[in-house]
Amino acid sequence: MTAERDRLFWLLLVLATLTAANAVWMLVDPQRWYHDLPAGVPDTGPFNAHFVRDIGCAFATIAIALYWAAFRPRWRPPLLVIAAIFLVAHAALHVFDTATGALDAHHWLLDLPGVYLPALIAVPIALHTLRRAGAPA
Repeated sequence: MTAERDRLFWLLLVLATLTAANAVWMLVDPQRWYHDLPAGVPDTGPFNAHFVRDIGCAFATIAIALYWAAFRPRWRPPLLVIAAIFLVAHAALHVFDTATGALDAHHWLLDLPGVYLPALIAVPIALHTLRRAGAPA
């Protein structure tokens, strides 16, 4: 395997593509995203197209970082740390809202695939790339 096409390349490519698809959906059709995403988004409050698009911009930024990291291994440590920070912060907000009752308890499971799992995947990948780069983790 070449450095450009290692196993991490393929994982990052998949994660970037999923993140980009979500971002594009949020930016292009925020109302449909809000109502049709199977994550109970309406449970978080009333629809606000501007707010959905703002978050779509954040996800687009993360998708770009993940694509960049996939194709440029030397840039992986900082890009993946930044992506992990966003994904963990996003997950922490969901944990807080569910733990405090702002979201119903069914969100623990509902948010698992789209919120918690990406954070749980991003952290070890970021730490792995930091260790491989010789950076303190």
